[in-house]
Amino acid sequence: MVKTNKDIGKTGEDLSVDYLLNNGFKIIERNYRYKHCEIDIIAEKNNCLHFIEVKYRKTNTYGYPETFVSNNQKERIKTASDNYIFEKSWEWNISFDIISIEENNNSIIFFEDAY
Repeated sequence: MVKTNKDIGKTGEDLSVDYLLNNGFKIIERNYRYKHCEIDIIAEKNNCLHFIEVKYRKTNTYGYPETFVSNNQKERIKTASDNYIFEKSWEWNISFDIISIEENNNSIIFFEDAY
């Protein structure tokens, strides 16, 4: 059976959620949407709200997964996070993070405060 991009993305997000839970994070939201913007995962740890973009690739043949977060994507994530912070009246720290997953290397790297 051929996996769709949606299936592949869900696999990466599921692996990321497991990683975050095993490292003391509380998952607040998955696939939070605001207008045309989306945040893959919103998590909280130590009074810090983490807005996390997941990048999942089979290999790094064409570059490392974390390098595929474009400036436009970062801006859309920031737009959605501003709305989320306003909605929830969040007053503590925030962090924009990336989780990079390479399937063939069986690696998950968490880039905290990536941008």
